[in-house]
Amino acid sequence: MSSDQVEILKRALARERSARKQAEDILEKKSAELFDLNLENKKSKEKLESLLKVKNSELKGFYINIVDPYIMMDLSGNAIKMNQAAEDLLGYRLDEETLNLMKITQPEEYEHIANSFKILHTTGRITDFRTKLITKNKTLKLVHVNASVIYDEHNNPIAAQGILRDITKQNAAEQELIESRNRLTTLILSLDSSVILEDEHDDVMLTNQNFCDLFEINCPPESLKGKSYIDILKESNFAAKVEGGFVLRTQEILNNKETVIGEEIKLKDGKVLKRDYIPIFKGENYKGHLWSFKDISLRKRYQKSLEAEKQKYSNIIANMNLGLIELNKKGEVIFANQGFVDMSGYAKEELLGNLVGELILSKSSKDKMTEATDKREKGVSDSYEIEIKNKEGEKRYWLVSGAPNYNLNGEYTGSIGINFDITDIKKLEKQKEQLLVELAKSNEGLQEYAHVVSHDLKSPLRSIDALVSWIKEDNAGKLDEMTLQNFQMIEKTLEVMESLISDVLLYSSVGADFEKKGNVSTNDMVYQLLEVMYIPENIKITCKQELPIVTGDKIKLQQLFQNLLSNAIKFSDKEKGTVEVSCRETDTDYEFSVSDNGIGIDKVYFDKIFQTFHSLNKRKDSSGLGLSIVKKIVELHNGKIWLESELGKGTTFYFTIKKDI
Repeated sequence: MSSDQVEILKRALARERSARKQAEDILEKKSAELFDLNLENKKSKEKLESLLKVKNSELKGFYINIVDPYIMMDLSGNAIKMNQAAEDLLGYRLDEETLNLMKITQPEEYEHIANSFKILHTTGRITDFRTKLITKNKTLKLVHVNASVIYDEHNNPIAAQGILRDITKQNAAEQELIESRNRLTTLILSLDSSVILEDEHDDVMLTNQNFCDLFEINCPPESLKGKSYIDILKESNFAAKVEGGFVLRTQEILNNKETVIGEEIKLKDGKVLKRDYIPIFKGENYKGHLWSFKDISLRKRYQKSLEAEKQKYSNIIANMNLGLIELNKKGEVIFANQGFVDMSGYAKEELLGNLVGELILSKSSKDKMTEATDKREKGVSDSYEIEIKNKEGEKRYWLVSGAPNYNLNGEYTGSIGINFDITDIKKLEKQKEQLLVELAKSNEGLQEYAHVVSHDLKSPLRSIDALVSWIKEDNAGKLDEMTLQNFQMIEKTLEVMESLISDVLLYSSVGADFEKKGNVSTNDMVYQLLEVMYIPENIKITCKQELPIVTGDKIKLQQLFQNLLSNAIKFSDKEKGTVEVSCRETDTDYEFSVSDNGIGIDKVYFDKIFQTFHSLNKRKDSSGLGLSIVKKIVELHNGKIWLESELGKGTTFYFTIKKDI
């Protein structure tokens, strides 16, 4: 290599070292500058991070302490953060599971949610948004949402956040209010009264068809909305049909804004309306009013008719011969008619407001009245006798018929009583009792007299019979046929007279000593009679079943059966006569029957045969008293007797004996 080349190479190396040195100086300088910049950036970053921590702490405090449910989600609907209120509302915990908005949304809400997200993306916020969400425990919630978008440093949307409010109960209350309002509207429209509702500006809000009909308005109720009631009156002809200043009175009511109930409006054609005005206030603020009209013409006519009837019956009550008195719960007189005034001797002024018991009742009667008052309070009505002293001090006896008194609500208000003076009746009862005693003595005397007369009458009959027998014996063979026949007629007549005297005595004694009653076996009685009675061979007497034991007088019941059986035997005309005794039991009686197949009785004589001294067959052994005695014995046993018969076929006598006499 030449020296020139070496020189050139040296100079080149020197330039290279110089350039490197400059580069190293520049690099050192730049490194120093970069170090200073990094240091400044580090300080800025630390300051920014410190500031960010403060802001995050503030946001976290807001996020934790907010009362309403708060939720933050990404743009895909995935929940990022929820506060405690949101977790309580939805039932989900983000530290345990993931949550996407679509998971808690009903399918029918998808489109509504999607449209709302578009608005949120476009405007950056959404307010007054309502949707239905399903909580983890499958409860449907209606929520109100206010949401906004979260942006990064480049103003790009990265998430969304929202405040939720559970309005499920509020919405239910609103729906119930709407339904109540609709029901009220329907009720008003269907009322039989004429109704019109106005707001605070006197503009019609609601009315019904009855209002249009009453005021002769030829348009539907809906067309009246927005008008005023006063203007409607002026436009219609109704005001001209009303007596007096109807429109002026209406305006006065509107100005006063005070409730008016039951104001009557008389029309010139005789109709009467009832008008109500009810102002509506919310607190102290006037919100409108309600008018109500009802045609009460028929009711007014009914009231007038009722008043007339009431006056008529009041006049009757006031002047009847019965004492009517009305008492309150305390026993004080609140009404007394003229009959009570006359009976008591006290004037109305002396009775009203006073305790009637203190004025007229004896001590024993006061106790009765107290007992009766207790019954009235329990709703019991009854009758009882009381002893009173009228104002003059005269003792009288009253029959009181009392009943509880009630008001229109069915509440017990006292008692009402009708009083009948029975003093004269009581006197008659005493006279009757005395007469009965005297009658009993008289009957006893007559009974003794009947026995004496019977004995005294039978004695001469027996004497005559003996004399006839002696004459016949003393003149045996000397008397002609005619004389013997005459003597025979005398003897038959004597027998009839003795039988008649015996039957009269028996009839007169049937009602005596009836208190001697007890249990009687009618079955044994009939069979005992059959053993001692004369029964022809062609007649058969049977008992259809065993006869019962009854309560009665044994002797008189024996006379009863003996008479009926004797008659059945006596009036038998068949070759084979039959007599059957039977009995059937009812709830209150034993019904006996004695049937035969004898001659029978014509229906025209059914009533007559039970009369005294009436005999259909003029037989020597019939006095006409047998069936009269039977009827009397049956009646003593509180029974009745009747018969069924057909001429030539037989007769059945029926009679009843009470089970308890």
